[in-house]
Amino acid sequence: MVRRMRRLAAVLVSGIVAGALSLGLAGPVRADPAHPVSRPGPTAGVEITGDGMDEPLRLRSPDQRPQVLAIIDQVDWIDRVGRLKAPDKSGLGRKFTVVVLVGEKRVRTFDLYPFAEGGPRIFRPAKQPGARAVNAGWFLGRLTMSETLRSVGVPLERQFDTLSGGVGGGERVIPEALDPGQDIDDALGELRRLLLLNVSVVVLITFGIAGIALLIRRRTR
Repeated sequence: MVRRMRRLAAVLVSGIVAGALSLGLAGPVRADPAHPVSRPGPTAGVEITGDGMDEPLRLRSPDQRPQVLAIIDQVDWIDRVGRLKAPDKSGLGRKFTVVVLVGEKRVRTFDLYPFAEGGPRIFRPAKQPGARAVNAGWFLGRLTMSETLRSVGVPLERQFDTLSGGVGGGERVIPEALDPGQDIDDALGELRRLLLLNVSVVVLITFGIAGIALLIRRRTR
């Protein structure tokens, strides 16, 4: 009888731990694992259109794979749910639309704003290529957005200041439009949500183990 209860306890604890990990104990929820942007294959490509461009810029693997990966890197980390409120449209600046391709098929689209006030922004429209719908959302973009677009062939001027020095010398790129206060607030808010989730999961595990121990103790008396 005691062995049977111990086996039951082990199974219940394993289930609780697995549930905790599925709730995000290991970290925040990232992009959908099936998201084709996250694992670009040999036929991946991107098409870029936007303000100041006379015609679309098409980049295709394998000949232009480094450029394709550089653009996809700007959007492949995006979560399922947007983290930001919609910014003031007057402060967004120039807009560039990136369409991710697999072969000739369009699979994802994003709007990039490299010169937005407060730092680069990304908008993911709810209407995506194909039948699959997503939630529309705004995200903070990478600080390298404008230089990445320029490096792959988008007609942009160099829009940054440089500071010499630092570890190893050389130049350090400092974007012109940053809002450290807003970025820090967003990061702290995300950290607070993650900590609350982890605390809740730990409490759940503690109560589960305590209940199992009490049950075993009663059965063995």
